[in-house]
Amino acid sequence: MAITRCPNGHFYDPETNDSCPWCAVPAGNFDGTRRAFPETAAVPDPGATVKINPQNQPKGAPGQSAIDEGHTVAVFKKKTGIDPVVGWLVCIDGPDRGRDYRIRSEKNVVGRSDTMDICIRGDETISRSDHAFIVHDPKKNVFRIQAGLSRGLIYLNGEEVIASEKLNAYDRIEMGESTFLFVPFCGENFQWETKKDS
Repeated sequence: MAITRCPNGHFYDPETNDSCPWCAVPAGNFDGTRRAFPETAAVPDPGATVKINPQNQPKGAPGQSAIDEGHTVAVFKKKTGIDPVVGWLVCIDGPDRGRDYRIRSEKNVVGRSDTMDICIRGDETISRSDHAFIVHDPKKNVFRIQAGLSRGLIYLNGEEVIASEKLNAYDRIEMGESTFLFVPFCGENFQWETKKDS
């Protein structure tokens, strides 16, 4: 695999891209072509088995505790022992029309990235991260929507969300080129109970 450097200093593979995918500068050996690796790697035998030393096994691997030491656990999840669904966003218009997105207790971050709590991949006009926050307050059993940290705007029933607004059943939420209906599961008829101490 040959790697080429564009005039702006970006590296890319000219066999895969006709021009720099970062700045669209046409292919050319600005600073010469370099190999990414000096030698060709050997292809492993597909039938070979690999023995993993238990000390080198990733955390959460089979036989180990699944607790992620650096991961924050929601208060509700810690009290109940579960992270249950408390509602849904249902896309009624846009690239992901017909798809539903689960809302969990406490703060849910909305964006296109897989790291978001609510990942809306199909609409590229929704920010990759922090486009909006959907919040379920388990103490008051209410839902709110908050403007995110990104550039994109959010509309609740046609009105721009500037700070934080209460969500009611079947409210319309517009983000990017998509429209969603808010469908609560928890409310006056049902609420998850915390587990009892024995």
